[in-house]
Order: sequence, then C-alpha cells, then structure tokens
Amino acid sequence: MNQINVVPYVDVMLVLLVIFMVTAPLVNPGMVDLPSVGKSSQPPATPLEVIVRRDQSLMLRERDKGRSDERAVSTGQLVAALRERQRKTPDQPVVISADKDVRYEAVLKVMDELQRQNIRRVGLLVKPAAP
Repeated sequence: MNQINVVPYVDVMLVLLVIFMVTAPLVNPGMVDLPSVGKSSQPPATPLEVIVRRDQSLMLRERDKGRSDERAVSTGQLVAALRERQRKTPDQPVVISADKDVRYEAVLKVMDELQRQNIRRVGLLVKPAAP
C-alpha cells in the first residue's frame, strides 16, 4: 500500500475546527488593569513668542486665554519681560520665530543673549513643510 488515506485526518480537523469556532467567542480577552493618575493642577503654559523681523527688530507676542498681545521691544526690554514672566511661572517656555529671510546670525544673537541671561526653555518655532 503506497498511498496514505487522509479521510480520517480530514474528519479530525473538521471536528477540531467546529470545537474552536464554538469555544472562541466564549473566551474572555485578557483584561489589563491600568494605573490611574490625577489630573494636572495647572494647564501647560502658553509659550512666549520672540519674533525677529527682516530688519532685525524684535517683537514679543504673548498669548493668554484667547487674546494675543504683540509689542515691539529692545533686547533689554525682552530679557526683562522674559525674566519677569519666568519668575511668576518657572516652566514658562519661550520660542523664537524669525522670518525666513533673516540672517542666521541675527537669530543666534537673540538665542545667545537669552542664554547668557539664564532664560530657560528656549526653542525655535518652525512651519511644517507642505507635502
């Protein structure tokens, strides 16, 4: 006899398939009991925006609760305003946005001055590229 009779194997497989199809919906998926944390007492601070214009003048934009206040400042006034705001809110972020035609040196000059005056959490604001 040189052939294998597969009929009994097919019967066994069909019985197993029926058993699995009947029992699968009855099995509960594993439940994960996740830990919970309390909500933050304060919402994250809205960043202060330092704007470097084409003529290398500086503007300070403060966004607070839906309103935006923008004013021209000198370097000294900028540092004083940022220090005052970070004294009230130590984690106050500051972002620098510059016109794309502004020389890189002007942006670095502002970043260097903020770093020398110990202004923390300074970043750069960029616009995402269109796909």
